[in-house]
Amino acid sequence: MKTLVVYYSRTGTTKKVGQEIARQFKADSEEILDVKSRMGPIGWLRSGREGKDKKLAEIKPIKKDPSKYDLVLIGTPNWAANMSSPVRTYLSNNKFKKTAYFLTGGGNPGIAFEDMEALAGKPIATLVVLSKEVAQNAYSDKVKEFVARLK
Repeated sequence: MKTLVVYYSRTGTTKKVGQEIARQFKADSEEILDVKSRMGPIGWLRSGREGKDKKLAEIKPIKKDPSKYDLVLIGTPNWAANMSSPVRTYLSNNKFKKTAYFLTGGGNPGIAFEDMEALAGKPIATLVVLSKEVAQNAYSDKVKEFVARLK
């Protein structure tokens, strides 16, 4: 099964999880890149507001066409109990055969997975990884279980 792992990461947390999923799955990967900087307290506030308001973000062109993959795993940080605006843009602009979703940050995914499903279809699996689990390098087993459910 041809698989792609795609993620957006403001701080590097979602990137670490996405890279680990791609490594364990032996999948291709791509990072969604935002055009504007979101660093620092103002970037954090703006990001949370965009998540809550369900805004789209301007992202750099993607290199891998997700419609050419059997399965696309899509990762986002939790922004005010929503998906990130760069991921919302990615989902809005692409078509997918099958999806699975992963979210990093706080423990409550809020409506992030529901909104992702509305844009890209019902996932075959979901995963939530807490920021503290990533900081402590204690997320590998969760990723292993997630990957096993997908194979």
